[in-house]
Amino acid sequence: MQIFNFKGRLKSIIVLVFFVLVSFQSYSQGGNFKWSNDGKSYYRIQAEGIVQYTLPENDAKVLISKEQLTPNQSTAPLEVSYFVFSEDEQKVLLFTNTARVWRINTKGDYWVLNMATGALQQIGQTMPESSLMFAKISPDGKLAAYVSENNIYVEDLSTSKIKALTTDGSVTLINGTFDWVYEEEFACRDGFRWSPDSKSIAYWQIDASDIKKFYMINNTDAIYSELVPLEYPKVGETPSACKVGVVNVDDAKTTWMNIPGDARQHYLVRMEFIPSTEKLLIQQLNRKQNQSKLFIAEPKTGTSRLIQQEEDAAWVDIYQAGNKYTVDFTNNFIWNNEGKNILWATEKDGWRHLYNVSLEGKKEQLITKGAYDFIDLSFIDTKKGYVYFMASPNNATQSYLYKTKLNGKGKLELVSPKALEGTHNYNVSPTGAFAIHSFSNHFTKPASEIISLANHESVNTEGSIEANLSKLEETPGVEFIKVTTSEGVEMDGWMVKPTNFDATKKYPVVFYVYTEPAGTTVNDTYGAGRNRNYNGNMADDGYIYISLDNRGTPAPKGREWRKSIYRNIGRINIKDQALAAQEILKWSFVDADRVAVWGHSGGGAATLNLLFQYPEIYKTGIAMAAITNQLTYDNVYQERYMGLPQENLEDFVNGSPVTYAENLQGNLLYIHGTGDDNVHYQNAEILVNELVKHNKQFQFMPYPNRTHGIREGEGTTEHLRTLFTNYLKTYCPPGAR
Repeated sequence: MQIFNFKGRLKSIIVLVFFVLVSFQSYSQGGNFKWSNDGKSYYRIQAEGIVQYTLPENDAKVLISKEQLTPNQSTAPLEVSYFVFSEDEQKVLLFTNTARVWRINTKGDYWVLNMATGALQQIGQTMPESSLMFAKISPDGKLAAYVSENNIYVEDLSTSKIKALTTDGSVTLINGTFDWVYEEEFACRDGFRWSPDSKSIAYWQIDASDIKKFYMINNTDAIYSELVPLEYPKVGETPSACKVGVVNVDDAKTTWMNIPGDARQHYLVRMEFIPSTEKLLIQQLNRKQNQSKLFIAEPKTGTSRLIQQEEDAAWVDIYQAGNKYTVDFTNNFIWNNEGKNILWATEKDGWRHLYNVSLEGKKEQLITKGAYDFIDLSFIDTKKGYVYFMASPNNATQSYLYKTKLNGKGKLELVSPKALEGTHNYNVSPTGAFAIHSFSNHFTKPASEIISLANHESVNTEGSIEANLSKLEETPGVEFIKVTTSEGVEMDGWMVKPTNFDATKKYPVVFYVYTEPAGTTVNDTYGAGRNRNYNGNMADDGYIYISLDNRGTPAPKGREWRKSIYRNIGRINIKDQALAAQEILKWSFVDADRVAVWGHSGGGAATLNLLFQYPEIYKTGIAMAAITNQLTYDNVYQERYMGLPQENLEDFVNGSPVTYAENLQGNLLYIHGTGDDNVHYQNAEILVNELVKHNKQFQFMPYPNRTHGIREGEGTTEHLRTLFTNYLKTYCPPGAR
C-alpha cells in the first residue's frame, strides 16, 4: 500500500493511517529510522529508497533513490538493513547482507554513499563476505573503521586503502567486539570508539583463551556428528580477561589503559571518549558485580584515576537505555554539561534515581527525588534545564513521560496525557523539538504519532492518538489484578477469563511464569494475556490464564523489591508464586484439580521448581529451555544474582529444580533445543537422569540444533504449538465443570 504522497503534504486520511495504525517498534526503532542531526526531519527505509520527512508538515521526499543504491554492474539495489549518516551528513553508511551473531544480525557488508557525488563504494572488499562488524565513519568523514574476524581495520574512503590496526585477533583473542557472555549479559557488542579528532580508536580486547569450551553437537547435517565449540564461562569459572587499548591510526601502535585490579576478576562494561577531549571514561565492575568504579584514563600514557565508586549489598545495576536488541545499541554514558558531567542511575537511596556526577570532583547532585523509580532516559534539555524520563510512580505495570529540573530543585511533572493510561514510549529528536510518541494498553491497539515535545501536541490534530482513541479501543479480554499472599506480599498480575464466563462453575487455571531479575511478564500493553505457544484461543476453549510478577522481577517498585531475590533464585520467587496461587485457588470459580504452569528459560526453571516444590498446587507443567541446575549457567548472570558457588554453594543447590525432581507427582512436558548456546541442552539430560533415577514418568521433546528461542527449522513453530496445545488439553482439560 502506498501511504505517502511524495508531491505534496500528507492528506488527512493518509495521516490517520500512518500515525494511528503503525506501531512504535516498526516505526521508530532499529536501523529503519533515523533523526536528522538538526532534529527537523527524519529518515526511513522504504520501497522507494531512503525517504526524508520534514517536520512539522511531514513533507516527504526521496533522499536516496533505489537507483542511487544500485552498485555498478548490478541491476538490483542494495537491501539496506541499517544506515547511519556521517557527522556532516554528507556520507551514508549502509549495512547489507547481514548475518546473525548470537542474538541479532551484527555481521554483514558495508557500503558508503557519497551524497555530493553519488558515488557508491563497498568497504572491506578484500574481507570475507558478510564479515564486517560495527563499521563507523570517522568524525572528519575521511576514514571508515570496522571489525572483521576479531581484528580492527581502517579504510581510507578516498583511496580504498585498508590498514590493519590489530593483527593478533583469533577465536579467543577478540578485538573490537566481545565474547558470548559480554554480549548476552552486558549487551556489549560494538567494541570500539573513534576519538573526536579521528586520529585514534579506543577498543576492548577480550582474552578468552583460558575459558573452557562447551561443545554442542550437530547430529543432523552430516553422516558424522560435528562438534560446535563455544567459549562459555560457567558460574564459578574465572571470567575472560578484558582490557582497553587506544590504537594510533597512523602507526597502528596500541597503548593499554592501566585500570587497577586483576583483569580476570573484573569486567569493563562501559568505555567512551569524554566529549571534546582525548581522555576516556571507563566503568569497571568487580566479579561479584556489587562494586562499580569510574576511571578517567589518559590514552597517551595509559594512566588512570578513580573518580567515582558505589557498592550494593546485592549487585550494582547497569542502566541500559532503550532497546538493547538493535545493531546500533551501545552501553554509552549519559553526557551533560559539555562532557563535564554524566547523569548516573543508582539505587543507593532505595529507589533508582538519576544523579548528576561531576568528572571534575564536584559534589554529586540528586536530580529525581521521591518514592518512585527512574525507568529510562528520554531527553536532556540543557537550554531550559530539564531532564525528560520514563517513570510510573503509581502503577508498576505502566510507563509515562515525566520531566524535572536538571538541578534537582524541581518537582516531578507529568508530560504524557492523563487521559492515556497505560504504556508510553518516546523517541525524541536530537534537539528535543519533536518526538515519536507511541501508546498502548491491554485494551488499546498500539498507536504512534509525531508530537511537539514542549506541549505534547500532535503535529497533525486529526491524526493524534487521543483524537482516534475510540477507533483503537476494544473490549478488554484481559483484566489486571493484585494478589496479596499470606506473607503480605502484594503482586501485580493479569487474568484472562473464559469466554462466556459463568462464576457458578469451575474452570482450569494456567499460570504463565518467568519470575527472574531479567524481565517482567505483567505489563499494561496490547497483547498482554496472549499465549504465543497455544493453537487457538485459550479463553474460547475455557481456560483461566494468569501471570504474576513476584519479588525479584525488575518492576519499578524500589530496590528492596528487586534485590530481595539476591542468593534466592529458585526460592523466594517460587514461594511468592506458590503462595499467590494458593490465594487464587480460594476463588470459587477456580478448579484446584486442574492447575497448570508453563514458562521458557528462567520461566522454564520456575515451572519445574513450582511443579517439584509445590506438587499439591501444580498438577501439570510445560517447561522450555530451562536451567535445571544453576551451576550450568554463565558466570556473569548467575554470579550477579547468586554470588560465587565457591562461597555459598548451598544457595545454588537449593534453588535448582533438579534438587527437587524426585518430588514430581503431576504431569511434565519438558522441551529443549539441542543447539541452545544460552541454556545448554545438558540441562535437559541432567534433569532426565534425575527423573529416571526416581522412576518419574514424563514427556520429553528435544528439538535438534534449535537454539534458545526454539524457532529455527522448517515446521518448528507449528510443531511446538501443536505439542504444547495437545499436551495442555490432555492433562489439564479445558472447559467449565
